[in-house]
Amino acid sequence: MSYQEIFLPELLPSVASLARAAGELVMRHYKTDGTVTRKADASPVTEADRAADRLIVTGLKTLTPAVVTVSEEGDKPDVSGKEYFWLIDPLDGTKSFIRGSGYFTVNIALIRRKVPVLGIIYDPANNAMYGGMENSAFCEQGDAAKPIRVRTPGTALTALVSHSHLNKVTEDYLAAHNIHERIPCASSIKFCWLAEGKADLYPRFGPTMEWDTAAGHAILLAAGGRMMTADGKPFLYGKPGFANGDFIASGG
Repeated sequence: MSYQEIFLPELLPSVASLARAAGELVMRHYKTDGTVTRKADASPVTEADRAADRLIVTGLKTLTPAVVTVSEEGDKPDVSGKEYFWLIDPLDGTKSFIRGSGYFTVNIALIRRKVPVLGIIYDPANNAMYGGMENSAFCEQGDAAKPIRVRTPGTALTALVSHSHLNKVTEDYLAAHNIHERIPCASSIKFCWLAEGKADLYPRFGPTMEWDTAAGHAILLAAGGRMMTADGKPFLYGKPGFANGDFIASGG
């Protein structure tokens, strides 16, 4: 499939099937394979990460052979000047996966001209699939699928906060806004909860990588939300090294 032949509505079900297959593979390792190694940055990686990566990358190269893939556990080619590229996190929330807490996902996103235009997040522990493209987002829980949309914020806001990255800068931001409730959560599920109207804000002041956020960002955009840098600029992808800055993701 060439760039000119990429048709998102036709592509989305195939990408969702890849994410589900990767999630089923991850679950075969869950709570059974305790082998954990460390990458160069000291972050943990498991055989589940690597196996899911191989499955997804192979599948995407079959679906879109002309489009390069960038994966946390695989190749990270130079994408400058590329109209399209894939961003993959085969197991987002590896620490939670190791702890057995159930908060982990499979993330796949297609970037077009630095903007995420298609995203799939699969939560294999709960058999929940989230997807979005072209102003249309959905959640599929078991056999039931429904469209999702961000909610209209009220005067008191609900914020999603990270289980493991709640720092002073985030606390100061929350204190400066009318936050009525905080919901702790791990992994990219935070974007999905924003997209389906369970919360209003997800502020993140701390390091993340593009593959951590791209799929969730795509789903949030498709559900009517937005994501900006902390100083209010558009949040774009394909940066050198694929490192993100601070951001604010929000609903309506």
